[in-house]
Amino acid sequence: MLTTTLERRIEERTQALGREMFARMRHAKPTPLQFTWWQERMLQVLMQDEWFKVQSFRFIDVLPAMRDDVELARHLREYFTRPPTRTRRVTIPDRPRPSPMLEWDPSEHGGHRASQQDGSRHASQHNGGHGGNGHSAAGGPPDGLHELSPQPAIRQLVKLVSWMMDFRRLDGVPARVFAGVARFSAALMAGSFIAGSTIDEAVRTIRRMRARQMAFTIDVLGESAVSSDEAAAYHRTYTELIEALPKFAADWDPVPLVDEGDGQPLPRINVSVKLTSLYPGFDPIAPEATKARAKELLRPLLRAAMRHGEHLHIDMEHYAIKDLTLELCEELFAEPEFRDYPHFGLVLQAYLKEGDADAQRVIDYARRRGTPVWVRLVKGAYWDSETVWAAQRRWPVPVWEQKWQSDACYERMTYALLSNYRHVRCAFASHNVRSLCHAIACREALEVPGWAFELQMLYGMGDPIKHAGVEMGQRCRIYTPYGQMLAGMAYLIRRLLENTANESFLRQSGDESADVAALLENPRLTGASAPPVERPVVVRYEFEEPIMQPFENVPCTDFSLAAERARMHAALAAQRALAGREVPLRIGGERVTTGQWFESRNPSRPAEIVARAARADGAALERAVAAARDAWSDWRRTPAHRRSAQVRRIGELLAARRFDLAALHCLEVGKTWREADADVSEAIDYCNYYAAEMERIDSHRRRRDIEGETNEHHYAPRGVAAVISPWNFPLSLLVNMVSAALVTGNTVVLKPASAAAAIAGAFVDAALEAGLPPGVLNLLTGPGRELGPRLVEHPQVDIVAFTGSRAVGLEINQRAAQAPTARPGVRKVILEMGAKNAIIVDADADLDEAIKGILASALSYAGQKCSAAARIIVLDAAHDRFMDRFVAAVRSKGVGPADEPTTAIPPVIDREAFDSIRAYIELGRREARCVLAVETDDIVASTGGYYIGPHIFDDVPPTARIAREEIFGPVLCVLRARDFEHAIALFNDSDYALTGGLFSRSPANIERARAACECGNLYINRPITGSRVDLQPFGGFKLSGGGAKIGGPDYLIQYCEPRTVTENTLRRGFAPSEEIVEALA
Repeated sequence: MLTTTLERRIEERTQALGREMFARMRHAKPTPLQFTWWQERMLQVLMQDEWFKVQSFRFIDVLPAMRDDVELARHLREYFTRPPTRTRRVTIPDRPRPSPMLEWDPSEHGGHRASQQDGSRHASQHNGGHGGNGHSAAGGPPDGLHELSPQPAIRQLVKLVSWMMDFRRLDGVPARVFAGVARFSAALMAGSFIAGSTIDEAVRTIRRMRARQMAFTIDVLGESAVSSDEAAAYHRTYTELIEALPKFAADWDPVPLVDEGDGQPLPRINVSVKLTSLYPGFDPIAPEATKARAKELLRPLLRAAMRHGEHLHIDMEHYAIKDLTLELCEELFAEPEFRDYPHFGLVLQAYLKEGDADAQRVIDYARRRGTPVWVRLVKGAYWDSETVWAAQRRWPVPVWEQKWQSDACYERMTYALLSNYRHVRCAFASHNVRSLCHAIACREALEVPGWAFELQMLYGMGDPIKHAGVEMGQRCRIYTPYGQMLAGMAYLIRRLLENTANESFLRQSGDESADVAALLENPRLTGASAPPVERPVVVRYEFEEPIMQPFENVPCTDFSLAAERARMHAALAAQRALAGREVPLRIGGERVTTGQWFESRNPSRPAEIVARAARADGAALERAVAAARDAWSDWRRTPAHRRSAQVRRIGELLAARRFDLAALHCLEVGKTWREADADVSEAIDYCNYYAAEMERIDSHRRRRDIEGETNEHHYAPRGVAAVISPWNFPLSLLVNMVSAALVTGNTVVLKPASAAAAIAGAFVDAALEAGLPPGVLNLLTGPGRELGPRLVEHPQVDIVAFTGSRAVGLEINQRAAQAPTARPGVRKVILEMGAKNAIIVDADADLDEAIKGILASALSYAGQKCSAAARIIVLDAAHDRFMDRFVAAVRSKGVGPADEPTTAIPPVIDREAFDSIRAYIELGRREARCVLAVETDDIVASTGGYYIGPHIFDDVPPTARIAREEIFGPVLCVLRARDFEHAIALFNDSDYALTGGLFSRSPANIERARAACECGNLYINRPITGSRVDLQPFGGFKLSGGGAKIGGPDYLIQYCEPRTVTENTLRRGFAPSEEIVEALA
């Protein structure tokens, strides 16, 4: 137990040790005679300019992809001669942002490129974690980053560099010189942080470290594996590493400080392994299957480590897989063949709010195991990513929001772990002198032996701290990554960011004028005077004017949480128990049946009947339209705020039933867990968003008055809306059209896709329960070919809203235009139709991100999305590299039943779709070269499901039918482009213009794509599916639709008649004041 006296003694000793360590560090600093001194000074000078720093790191990221000096010079010119001109206003940070808090985490050696998307943020936030306990600035304004230099001289230097890089000729001598300098400088920097590109080079580095009395833990650089082939390669490399190092170690001279602890021998070889590099399907949504496969991969590595007496450590990565990683380690290390081995380890992260609980969990586990477990305690490396992901998803932020909190948690965990050193052996990984000295002080106070304690630091960083630690008699183990530069770019950039961040402890401690007392301050004292964290106020802007209160999207379910997975399993069981439920028509608020029924079936197992729906006939259609017409007279007069309130209530009921609705999606239309859940979230968003939009439109009527005259522009409802909704987004797109019609004062006759009748019925039940008056919403289920034409041409229908195929959409447009209406006028038609979406992969694209993004865009829901990627346009320079990895990644995706959480690719919707897609595949074999065909004969035979494995066709001619016609399945066409202009031409060579994407690291090409790509939604360096209400209003043009953006500010007016009223206020020469006019109005 930590008493006040002991706590005071530890604090006093921490301060003394800290002063000693700082004094020793000063003697170990590099001098001007050493290259590292000049490298550090150069970085410190140039990195003071925020714009230059951002551009530099982004350039370093793309540099390994450069094929030749001309390409490299082009990128130098693009990155360094075009300061930012586009400004974005998203937030008003009227309060200080939380200060950064991160320390290094070895596991982040390349797993999450998302953390590099905004270099300016990461330079000031993410990597401030080596800082003492000071607070970072809020960062610069979102525009004008090039003006942030603290000194005019620095600004002039940056301008000079930019001027020198504005090459007139990319193949000229100056360009080639700069290209060579850039390559040389990058290689030097990489060599500073990466121990070598091969095992032999890494071993030479290890020998030098051991000569300086430093131990090592070695790891292989690289991203998370995107395919089973890549994972297998990583596994072979780790195996070779574990098997090869003992041969080198046999010749090493003993180093008592690192080879033993208080006389007890320790393994000379220490290897760190990252789980996501071994298994690309490492996903908490299916924990048991994930753990089973991961154990199969890890057991041979653990056995090899035991055979050679090595230490093997499992790295920790991002929060979503934290619990799964701990469970895996606990179960695996406790297996009989591994239980008694004391040299396995795991990682705990102190920047997590669950850090204290995690430490106690591991302590309790180690007691039960009976054999000690090593714990590497880190602050954590994904603070920026975790906070961004949580904000985007509106999930609770898992990390501490101020740095002092993370530091304080680290110290609490330090004491807890060391107090149990007989069960857990501790490695304290940090470059923060305060944190390290506190750990040493706790060790001394608790009399922890040397075999249970060590310090750990990163190769190439904080060398004075390492030397000081060795001089103080501490075992210092160096995290030593090795591998190719291309695979290590994420790791390299992270190290550069940490070395150059103004808040970095390394920079502060290296400053001769640094306040040592401040750097050693107890984080709890810092916290006592720190302001509370408050989120910045977020306001939507349009032309720099605030236009509405912020809209918050409904968060999707976090299936990494066991409780949420349990709710989904329970909902699936409940929905299966309702198999064969009856879905009646709903007309005028009443349940209606016609005596005829049709069935909706589970596409994963078609023998399972999900529901029996009433088949509407002509009489039912007439009744539904008449009920809607009768209800309209009152509904149109219902105040907008009351209509909005009722639509919001519908959203609340959908939210209360989200798991049942998601489960019904899995069973009725074959959506996987996350796809089903997202559809429900989007439906709720439409209810909330359109309710808010209608209130805005109604309360902000446009006025422009002149003397003696008032002019008001407003919107009025049109009448009865026929809504014809699709099966692929059976709730969200249905709710989009229905809620838009309702809030604007129209009544609705809903005709859903027959394949999704039960989902439509569940929605209408919720809508009527929310209190909609009878007749305002009516449901007709039945064959579209019978009901659709009659509904579209009905004289009492004023609006037709349709989402579906091009052929049906065009037919609806023609029928609606030609059919007469009861009220004089032109029937309004709102169409969302097909697509043949393309993604361009530029020559310099980050292939890891491109492959992940295309997989998500093309194969989620088996390609059955109007936004799905169908054409992949790859520049010739990247084609072969891309295809080798992409084909392997697609091959690794599992096809299976939608309700099983392990499934990546579910079945297609029905037999008709199955036959149509198979026909296109056969056509593709004649038109192009099939490079991948995943067969599904076995699962089709065993389940009867409509399973089609992904197919990839390469070198597809642009005129091929498979490249031009919408297939709506997991069939991908790859087209080669000679250059970027050719890629744009191929992109635009389509009848459709819905969504599109670009993966590129060329600023010039990104700008070119912004201006030239013809599509309604262009996504850059991210997947092209998954648009979110209000954030990315969705819709296209050409033959994809009429251009109205669903989930955006211009959608509701499609359901309205715009009206302008002008009144002459001048009477007999008397003009009342504006105040009187307003009062009379």
